[in-house]
Amino acid sequence: MELRKIINNPLIIGNRKIENRLFLAPMAGLGHIAFRELVEEYGGYGLLFTGMCSAKAVPHENRHISTVFKWRDKELNKLVCQLFGAEPDNMAKAAKRVEDEGFFGVDLNFGCSVAAICKKNCGAALLKDPDLAVKIVESIRKSVSIPIFIKFRTGWSDNPEPAVLLATRFENAGADALVFHPRVAPDRRSKTPRWKYITLIKKAVTIPVFGNGNLFDDNDCKQMFSMTNCDGFSLGRIAIAKPWIFSALADGFIPSIDIYLKCALKITTLLEKHYDPINALKLFKKFAVYFTANFSFGHSIYIQLCKANSMEETRDKIREIFSKQLAVLARPNMNMFV
Repeated sequence: MELRKIINNPLIIGNRKIENRLFLAPMAGLGHIAFRELVEEYGGYGLLFTGMCSAKAVPHENRHISTVFKWRDKELNKLVCQLFGAEPDNMAKAAKRVEDEGFFGVDLNFGCSVAAICKKNCGAALLKDPDLAVKIVESIRKSVSIPIFIKFRTGWSDNPEPAVLLATRFENAGADALVFHPRVAPDRRSKTPRWKYITLIKKAVTIPVFGNGNLFDDNDCKQMFSMTNCDGFSLGRIAIAKPWIFSALADGFIPSIDIYLKCALKITTLLEKHYDPINALKLFKKFAVYFTANFSFGHSIYIQLCKANSMEETRDKIREIFSKQLAVLARPNMNMFV
């Protein structure tokens, strides 16, 4: 089947329907309100996911002050909030707040392998305690009716069997969809993900399974689908580098040569719209790591952008850099995709 038809084939998740099978993966410090608004302008996605939000903080978080638990009402019908935490009661209370605010669904982070998160027994650390992970899902299922997504990894060793068993337990506990990243937790991105493990997860459950890991273009999506028969695709770093990737995959959008300049300038204005000057500049520099990976000598371009001390200086540097013809790489520089 043609990739575009696969992507645009509607799918039921829990008690709701999505019209498109492309997700913006949850990414801390990257999938924020300003970036999501940028992606919305290009379109082509099925769902957007927030960066990870602390389950302890969410029940009493002020959306107008928080840098993470922050959204535009317009996006809620296609927005999923990702939570991290290690206590079933806290996770359930946070999920209830997410439901009450009108989000499409809630996503449970069982995949983050950053040391600071794992030390709190959160993220991928919960894969070492599957009983607790399942209790969290059960507790949330009792509290909310919106779709429950689970983002998880292979585990802490290169053996897919525990992940397959856990997938079935997640389904039985009430999960509505799984997003599987087939890498072991200690290996953040240094090795190629084992897409064949997605096949095992897909065969083990009846709920939708979305593949994640090293999806950078249409050929990657075609190969993953052919290998795994996954129900859709969760795009991470490539979406930061090319926010129009969803529209390109779903709608056949062909970007003009000036899209890089326009995109870089647009994200600066959106960051200023949603954040104070200090946070706006910090978030732009996080974005710039991936965006500049599109170009030959991208690291040099990134260094130039980071010398700016204000957003106005940033825009001046963007215009100066793009006043010259830059060599665009067929695939982003993986050395910059940290």
